[in-house]
Amino acid sequence: MSHKSLTDLRKRAVASVQGGQSPEAVAKALGISRGTIYGWMAKYRSGGWSALDARKRGGRPPKLDAKSMRWIYMTVTMKNPMQLKFTFALWTARMIGEMIRKRFGIVLSKASVCRLLTQMGLTPQRPVWRAYQQKPEAVQRWLRIEYPRIRKLAQTAKARVFFGDEAGIRSDHHAGTTWAAKGQTPVVSSTGARFGMNMISAVSAQGEFRFMIVPGRVNAGEFINFIKRLLVGAERMIFLIVDGHPSHKARRVKAFIDSVKDKFRLFFLPPYSPELNPDERVWNDLKNNAVGRQTITSPDQLHGAVLSHLRFIQKSPDRVRAYFNNATTKYAA
Repeated sequence: MSHKSLTDLRKRAVASVQGGQSPEAVAKALGISRGTIYGWMAKYRSGGWSALDARKRGGRPPKLDAKSMRWIYMTVTMKNPMQLKFTFALWTARMIGEMIRKRFGIVLSKASVCRLLTQMGLTPQRPVWRAYQQKPEAVQRWLRIEYPRIRKLAQTAKARVFFGDEAGIRSDHHAGTTWAAKGQTPVVSSTGARFGMNMISAVSAQGEFRFMIVPGRVNAGEFINFIKRLLVGAERMIFLIVDGHPSHKARRVKAFIDSVKDKFRLFFLPPYSPELNPDERVWNDLKNNAVGRQTITSPDQLHGAVLSHLRFIQKSPDRVRAYFNNATTKYAA
């Protein structure tokens, strides 16, 4: 390979990493070793793009070599800070700088750490929180075996598949940002009284959306009422997938489902796995794009705002289908 070709290859590899691809994946795609890609990243770190020129030889060795770069990348992307005896579960630039100091004896400013992470293709992101009780093997079984089985059963029975969920919303929920003078936190005034309401809904990958507002608690009786609503006018069998809430598994619910087993079946998601349910996106939509952006001053206003947005969703099949485009829900699209 000519010097020019090798230089171009090095730059392309480093640019791919900075674009978000993992160094391991880039190395495999280009047919080079992991040590090589991290070595190129170390060169770039110490001297920029010109340091990747294949005609250059020697020079001062980088403070962080290929082995160091790989260790930092793998630690940040594969480990929880608490495994390294930090007290916080999320990585911060200062914590990573402290980790580098302890491991390699190299002191980097916060700006240098941020620059290093950017060069590695890492960015600060809002994490997805999951219950520690969640069992990864149960999730994988759902994705690889259980849901494909349900989908096949639905095709055979010509059934419509819905994902259902319940949620409550309060008048003091707020979302979004507003402009204000720098250093002065804006204040949005609202009533000190708090009130709320509960709902049940179901979505399908075809863009269908059904909902029911519940005046009190969502219990087994209300869940049965919602199933009855789903069945009104249904010309095809309905499959409903929900979480394992006690109201879904109550004896009353089982008895009712037995009475309509020729036109309805109920299935359950893995425990502690709300991210697998596309219907969860409905509540995010409602809270962040409707109620969360209004000043709610009365129960009637809250009811009207919620009902208006739910009807808007119901008339927007493309919006409903978009709930199935999330990274954790696209399996059901």
